[in-house]
Formats: sequence, C-alpha cells, structure tokens
Amino acid sequence: MQQKPTRARILDAAHDLMLTIGLARATTKEIAKAAGCSEAALYKHFASKEELFVAVLQERLPRLGPLLRRLAEDPGERSVADNLAEIARLACDFYAQSFPIAASLYAETKLKRRHEDSMREMGTGPHVPIEALDAYLRTERDAGRIEPETDTFAAASLLLGACAQRAFAYDSTVGKQPPQPVDEFAAALARTLLAGVSR
Repeated sequence: MQQKPTRARILDAAHDLMLTIGLARATTKEIAKAAGCSEAALYKHFASKEELFVAVLQERLPRLGPLLRRLAEDPGERSVADNLAEIARLACDFYAQSFPIAASLYAETKLKRRHEDSMREMGTGPHVPIEALDAYLRTERDAGRIEPETDTFAAASLLLGACAQRAFAYDSTVGKQPPQPVDEFAAALARTLLAGVSR
C-alpha cells in the first residue's frame, strides 16, 4: 500500500494529537514523530504550529467557509430558513470537532496570545465565519428576503455563537437527557433567528 504524501501525514498526525493531548502539548517534534518524518520536513510544509493548526481546521474539519462564500454569491432557490439550517448544522459539527482541539489555548495565556498574533498575521480567526455569514445575510437582505433593518452582523453572531455554545455545553457537561440531535437543533435555531429578521 502506497504511503500518503508527507503533508497529508503531518496533517493527520497533528489532527490526532491535537484531539488527544491538546494543542498546547502537541509539539511540532511530537507531530513529526507521529507522521514518520523529521521536524525539518514538517517545517518545509508549515511555517509554524499555528499555521499547521489553521490547516487542520481548514482541511480536516467540516468546512464552513466554502458554503458561506457560495451562499453570499448566490443564495439559490432554497428558503432562507433552509440555508440557515444547513449553515447551523455544519457550524455545529465544526465547533464540536474544533472545540477539543482549541480548548487548551485558553489554559496558557502566552500560547493564546502567540496564537492570536499568528491568526492576525494570516488573516484568519474566529471572526472569519461571522463575517462570511454576515455577507450572506446582507445578500438576503438586499434581495428583500429578510427585514431591511436587520442587523446582519448581530444575526450572524447569534447563530454561530449558539452553535459554538452547543459544542461547549455538550462537551463539558453531563445532563440527564442526551443533546437534541444536530438536525433538529439547526432547524429550530434557523426558525428562531428568522422569527426576528424575516419579513
């Protein structure tokens, strides 16, 4: 069986280690070892651990960005509720998978600051999906499918914030009942948000 290319092996190893031991403890040395390559080989593909982290988020987790860009360019024939429910489903999956990876950032102030500085330099970060959803909602507002006075940035923040909170709540607590299925949650969230912004 042919071995995966080095870059793919590094991403797989980084994803596994970030999930199991956390971002803070997943050193480039450990990642390279798990990928079966040298640390020098890792740095041929990724300039820093932060760049590697962003690549893991973009290439190994559910991809929210492409959907949001597509909808902002052309919302299509589906209803706003259906589009928002699809966005919420994907966002719930993304946050559920990224939360365990990124959680260790908040345990170390220096690591968090370094990470934020790197994200700023790369032009990425948690604000990007909010801005992309804001752009989609502005498209819907311009098309007259939601209220003209809608604060689209606030609406985007509410929807994605609820999806992130769902990942946090169900990852860190044990309730008496299992969490509401993602499809039901996403549809209910879309309906509730639209109750405030629809025409």
